[in-house]
Amino acid sequence: MNKSELIQAISEKADLNKAVAEKALNSLIEVISGELAKGETVALMGFGTFQVSERAARKGRNPQTGQEIDIAASRNPTFKPGKGLKDAVNS
Repeated sequence: MNKSELIQAISEKADLNKAVAEKALNSLIEVISGELAKGETVALMGFGTFQVSERAARKGRNPQTGQEIDIAASRNPTFKPGKGLKDAVNS
């Protein structure tokens, strides 16, 4: 499912027009992204938790040349599914 299909499904499920559903989805993405950028955690009970994990700087190798390279530290968004989502997927 891509973003436009998700917007279509939201508009049908919530009985909204597509413009309102798209605005709601874009707002949700903006809010979650903003909170993660600040280093905060977003927990949606029954669905899951979005959080930021820290990756330390490390040494790596260029697979083509074998030359050692430095890989910078980074922050990566992660998602941990909640029990309700796991149950829905496994039922």
